[in-house]
Amino acid sequence: MKAQVIQSFGEPSVFETLNLPDIEQVPPNHVLICVSASSVNPVDCKIRSGKLASIAPAFPAILHGDVAGVVTQIGEGVNSFRVGDEVYGCSGGITGINGALAEYMLVDADLLALKPQSLTMTQAAALPLVSITAYEALIQRAQIKPEQTVLVHGATGGVGHIAIQLAKAKGAKVFATASNSQKMAIAKQLGADIAINYRDTPVEDYVDTHTKGRGFDVAFDTVGKDNLDRCFQAVNINGVVTSISTRSTHDLSILQGKGLTLHSVFMLIPLLYGINRANHGTILTQIARWVDEGKITPLIDTQAFKFSEVAQAHRHAESGSAIGKVTLTQDLSI
Repeated sequence: MKAQVIQSFGEPSVFETLNLPDIEQVPPNHVLICVSASSVNPVDCKIRSGKLASIAPAFPAILHGDVAGVVTQIGEGVNSFRVGDEVYGCSGGITGINGALAEYMLVDADLLALKPQSLTMTQAAALPLVSITAYEALIQRAQIKPEQTVLVHGATGGVGHIAIQLAKAKGAKVFATASNSQKMAIAKQLGADIAINYRDTPVEDYVDTHTKGRGFDVAFDTVGKDNLDRCFQAVNINGVVTSISTRSTHDLSILQGKGLTLHSVFMLIPLLYGINRANHGTILTQIARWVDEGKITPLIDTQAFKFSEVAQAHRHAESGSAIGKVTLTQDLSI
């Protein structure tokens, strides 16, 4: 089979097309997928560059976790899927598990769900990693409730745009931060009740304006570094902060003073350690249901790429100019 691989870490130009042996045997509890589409996540770029070399697949490495495709073979013990099913998931591209940038992908069935019927393969491939992350952060960890005030940082980012919609689906009042008026408008279209320009408005000002100084019930940090400190400032007494980027140093005394709860979310843990993988399939089944009910819509960047253009896709994703997810459609088999 053909695959886009890297044989060393570096700039996007390290990608190359390679002919690899076909996958001839499907182990128990696995399925073989004919890959239709994938999308770019920051972790994919960090693995490619070597910043996360410790979790990279062995060379020649097939990257990318997000996948949408059609089941072509089923291993022993798989009862949840049949040959011909259209599925999606975040299923590889890390240590011990090759990724989606190939004609075929071998996947643990627990990591998959039937794709939303209302989406194309490419649209569905934009959802898995970001949806699982946002769901775990807001619903499983923060356990948001109707009428709570939820602050989402990074409104038009991959995780942030899903977080807005999940919070609305759970009946929360959603406040979302963005860097300019265009992104603020998109945040409102996604369902945010209030959009805040974080460059123009200090934390204490929007806390005073929108919560009368009380603070938000939940703050979700999708940015990291200094923004985590802003979340500590923004939440109320006994509030909850969830973050997907905690590789930084902070003064945590404010957590003691306000009685805060901090959750750090890293959705790749089930893939890396082989634990609780069925939770991902369960989450994606719920996400597909909400998509088909019109409660969640993926925000996809206007520039679309083919698998053979993965280098350009990575450059675009890393440029900071993309709005929403950067997607790729299969062309290696053509």
